[in-house]
Amino acid sequence: MQALRPMSGWPLLDADAVRQLEPQLQSLSPRPLMERAGCAAAQLAMAIAPHARRIWVASGPGHNGGDGLEAARFLHQWGKEVIVSFKPHPLGHPPQVKASMLRAQETGVRIQNEPPGRWLQQMDERDLCIDALLGIGASRPLEQDIRDWVQHIRRCPGQVLAIDVPTGLNPRSGQWLGHEDLNDMPLHAHHTLCLIAAQAGLFMGHGRDACGQIWLEDLGYRAESFPVSPTAWLNAPYTPQPKQHASHKGSHGDVAVIGGEAMATHGMGMTGAAVLAATAALHAGAGRVFLSLLGGLAIDSAPHDVMQRPWTHLDLEKTAVVCGCGAGKSVIEVLPEVLKRSARLVLDADGLNALAHDKALQILMRARAKNSTVITPHPLEAARLLGTQTMDVQSDRLKAAQKLAAQLDCTVVLKGSGTVIAAPQCTPRINPTGNGRLATGGTGDVLAGLIGARMAQGLSGFEAACSAVAQHGQLADDWPTDQALTASRLAQRLS
Repeated sequence: MQALRPMSGWPLLDADAVRQLEPQLQSLSPRPLMERAGCAAAQLAMAIAPHARRIWVASGPGHNGGDGLEAARFLHQWGKEVIVSFKPHPLGHPPQVKASMLRAQETGVRIQNEPPGRWLQQMDERDLCIDALLGIGASRPLEQDIRDWVQHIRRCPGQVLAIDVPTGLNPRSGQWLGHEDLNDMPLHAHHTLCLIAAQAGLFMGHGRDACGQIWLEDLGYRAESFPVSPTAWLNAPYTPQPKQHASHKGSHGDVAVIGGEAMATHGMGMTGAAVLAATAALHAGAGRVFLSLLGGLAIDSAPHDVMQRPWTHLDLEKTAVVCGCGAGKSVIEVLPEVLKRSARLVLDADGLNALAHDKALQILMRARAKNSTVITPHPLEAARLLGTQTMDVQSDRLKAAQKLAAQLDCTVVLKGSGTVIAAPQCTPRINPTGNGRLATGGTGDVLAGLIGARMAQGLSGFEAACSAVAQHGQLADDWPTDQALTASRLAQRLS
């Protein structure tokens, strides 16, 4: 068993893949797989709540409930006072679950069909609740009786250990099953134990808040030994690459930031977004950075290290271009040439909005060289590009990012909690770094400039996106608690 850290670089499997593996893993040991899973849960329970006097196990009617029954049996044998609330199945329990129930009963575990009532009220902060109600197959809104049990778990004064996934969380998307009111249902576990493999939803959306510390008991699964394709991988950590002594500014590539519509153009000045992207590219190590504001006027607020030139004076064929940051409607005039001529391209913000409404631009996008383009939509921008709703994107972020990558033949950075990086013929990455402090204006512009710098330094679109997203999030995780995170400070911290 191991704790999954933000940069574990671990394969993530969906429920179907895990079910496919179970018979193979069962053959590795004469002990039933459910018994081994329950033993792992019991061992973790003893480690995180060694002084617990009472342990309540809420077991559902499926395989997850069987794991809970096995955990209760081991904990009872190890001297803990355990009560299992076991939810009956209207059509009968699976054979493995029936066998686990019999083993628990024969050991003397107290099993009932309701939450423990007064016994639960006597629990304190030393005690533990094990959530084994629903497992990785959960996909529908919770029925009222399960909702009632969840409310009892929420009232437990001790820690909560969830097996597989906290009840109510969609294990694929990280969204709450059928609940828009975030105060209505969330079950926040202190620890979550993944069995065989982790699920993508634990690292996206509300999963990052709901799961607490994530643990993995692989039960013998090794990615290199079993022919099961991961749904995604956790993104690898950013590793700085030192510059060689014999290098010069031309060795590290040119970045051109095209955006920043002037106030006079449409009455809404957005030059700051382009300046942030340029500042990020500069501090990320690009050899030269050019700023081309859409309005023609130079500004004094740009760093003195950044050269300001009209985009028509740039050699786009040899440049990594970041286009769209604060570009407004003016981007429509430049985007056809940028799509046709730029060697490498990061398209963000208003560039994406223009692309969503123009089929001709989408054709130009698909005609670009492979691995030369990265787009960085937030969920609303992704929904516009896909012709759908934000809720549809968020309900399956992996699918949305992969569909968008295939549709536009580019690398997609779908921003949000658990940013998804997808590209054609690549297994997606889910980024586990970053936090809510990035939810402030301009941090997306910083990310676009950072990706542009990585592409200028020779990385492919997918490699540049994975590296930049990891670094961007890690900076937020390491940010001093007594200092406000602003986009300008973030850009300067890239150095």
